[in-house]
Amino acid sequence: MLPAKAYVFISLNAIRAVSIIALLLVFSSSILVMVDDIEAVNAFVNGGSNSNSTTNYDYIQNSTVPNQPAGVFWAVLNRLLIIVQTVVLILSELGWPAAFFDHYFPVLGSNFGVGALGVMQCLIGASVLSHFVKVFPLVSGFFLFSIGCLNILIGLIFREHVKSTRSILSFRDRAEDVLSSLDKIKETPFSKYRTDRDAEMGLSVKEPDAAHTHT
Repeated sequence: MLPAKAYVFISLNAIRAVSIIALLLVFSSSILVMVDDIEAVNAFVNGGSNSNSTTNYDYIQNSTVPNQPAGVFWAVLNRLLIIVQTVVLILSELGWPAAFFDHYFPVLGSNFGVGALGVMQCLIGASVLSHFVKVFPLVSGFFLFSIGCLNILIGLIFREHVKSTRSILSFRDRAEDVLSSLDKIKETPFSKYRTDRDAEMGLSVKEPDAAHTHT
């Protein structure tokens, strides 16, 4: 049976994997929405809509682009910002490059928890869900918003220790320390007897097997 710290380690890394998957889904769905918006705008400009569409619709048909001055620019910019944010958050979850985040974005670095990450995920999810979108972006937005709420909860529980707790390298170092400590205290009476006997015979303690070659 595994110790409690192992279950915590596995659970935190499972949540991190799900968080990365949710960010990847939003990344891909944002690209699809942006492509659909551009196609809808091209159809609108090329005469796909009648001349009264400017006053009859708040959004360009079959898109998330508002029917207002510079609406296309802000809609595309919104999607590009979401894509950039998801890439940054994915790199933050992967912990690479750690020095870059620690220096330029400390809130996403190794010395902070995942609460701020969860807030950013909730903001991205809310931005996606604030528009009428198709099923794939809709599910991706809900998924990311839910994971963001979970990361906020984990950040409140573990605070700044969460990233060191779920770190694979630090967990391996802790496991090696435990094994080495067990090896030090695991000395049987027979091995102690052999070591004492070899020491009386003038042999090195580190070479107990040499004494048995002469018997």
